[in-house]
Amino acid sequence: MAVLGLLAFTSCNDFSRLVKSTDNEAKYEVAVDYYERGDYNHALQLFDLLQASFRNTPRGESITYKTAQCYYLQEDYEIASYYYNNFVQTYPFSKDAEKAAYMNAYCNYLLSPESGLDQTNTHNAIKHLKAFTEHYPNSDSLERVNQLLTDLNNKLEEKDYNMCRLFYRMENYSAAITSFENMLKKYPNTPHREEILYDMAKTYYDYAENSVPEKQRERYESCVEHCNTLSYLYPGSKYVTEANSIAEKARKKLQNIK
Repeated sequence: MAVLGLLAFTSCNDFSRLVKSTDNEAKYEVAVDYYERGDYNHALQLFDLLQASFRNTPRGESITYKTAQCYYLQEDYEIASYYYNNFVQTYPFSKDAEKAAYMNAYCNYLLSPESGLDQTNTHNAIKHLKAFTEHYPNSDSLERVNQLLTDLNNKLEEKDYNMCRLFYRMENYSAAITSFENMLKKYPNTPHREEILYDMAKTYYDYAENSVPEKQRERYESCVEHCNTLSYLYPGSKYVTEANSIAEKARKKLQNIK
């Protein structure tokens, strides 16, 4: 049966007859037509029926890739990622393997939530993007992939910074200080360094205020140290005036400690 005839046939509410047909070639041609016209639901129904019959053939390659595309274009990124990855594993030498690998990584990037939520998907996306750079070091997509990695790492950094501040708001000063210190080690070039120094100065002051007498000197001194570091590294900082005020209060406290 000619493809045009099939299209007319299936357009007359007889899609179910085509589904039950044993003519896989006709199913494939109609599925591709649905795909090209943006009818991804009908295309997917037919592609799904054809997966096993055409596996490891040129048609199977086309079906697997177009299946992934259908899910991607319907914004079902989790399933799209599965099919892109399946394509790369099944057809590693295909001309579309690199693009599928990129799309797999990109779908995982799109699944990464905002910084305040659980970041399991973010870590997974980073893993896939790094794998892409290792497998395709000369790819034209490398610049874009590196930008995506930067975005994801910035998101993780933002989450870590917000966690540090959360410990401070909860008055868990020991955990806040440890978290701030670890963040400066983990992200030595963080744009939050100025804020972190100020936050640490405040944290040490409040920590000292709520400490037993034998621990206060050390913590007031750490407060002054961080205030001085902030003033030295960022003399024009909007936090300097407040930091100087905190340092002055800490010095007065130190004068009263024997």
